[in-house]
Amino acid sequence: MSETGKQPVYKRVLLKLSGEALMGDADYGIQPEVISRFAKEIAELSTQGIELGIVIGGGNIFRGAGLAASGMDRVSGDHMGMLATVMNALALQDAIEQQGRFCRVMSAIRINEVCEDYLRRRAIRHLEKGRVVIFAAGTGSPFFTTDSAASLRAVEIGADLMLKATQVNGVYSADPKTNPKATRYTELTYDEVINKRLAVMDTTAVVMCQEQKMPLRVFNVHNVGNLTKIIYGEEIGTLVK
Repeated sequence: MSETGKQPVYKRVLLKLSGEALMGDADYGIQPEVISRFAKEIAELSTQGIELGIVIGGGNIFRGAGLAASGMDRVSGDHMGMLATVMNALALQDAIEQQGRFCRVMSAIRINEVCEDYLRRRAIRHLEKGRVVIFAAGTGSPFFTTDSAASLRAVEIGADLMLKATQVNGVYSADPKTNPKATRYTELTYDEVINKRLAVMDTTAVVMCQEQKMPLRVFNVHNVGNLTKIIYGEEIGTLVK
């Protein structure tokens, strides 16, 4: 229960956080004040009994598809991208633990010296014990995005809602940064997302959510408090169901 006496609408949530979100206004890497703010809100929700799983990207360090476009072997590029997500996950874990909450990083590729292997049952057990769980290394396979990994993990852990944190206030008819006439959708179906080719997530991720009836809310992660407001029932951003 929050300080205002409200009950959360969602008990178990999967948050997809991009690597770029950690950069703040920098061009590369992690901005300490940004990751600290994210960690503070995540930790506060954890103290309120919300079970939080997080899938984090690595675009602030390496992006496999971008490396492949410049001539690198795609599989090698994607493996580098997976390692970048592990770096981000360890940084976020440290920031959350500095807020006094237990946090586990579970990797889809084996890096036993620095984090746990991903096992579905163990991940769910961590969540049930009140630990924040960060899922790193995507799906563990090349050619799959971290959006697809987020959809997969959301379904596997039985999340009530998947949240995609973005740089804008939801899903728009066009890029609002370049088109001032772009309009924001408050609600969409997955068929509309696919048919209108809206840049919500890649098609693989969208279809998985659609088939498994996983609701998705897209919101602006840089507006402080948005994550908490959504979990307590405020209709922020765009709901896809």
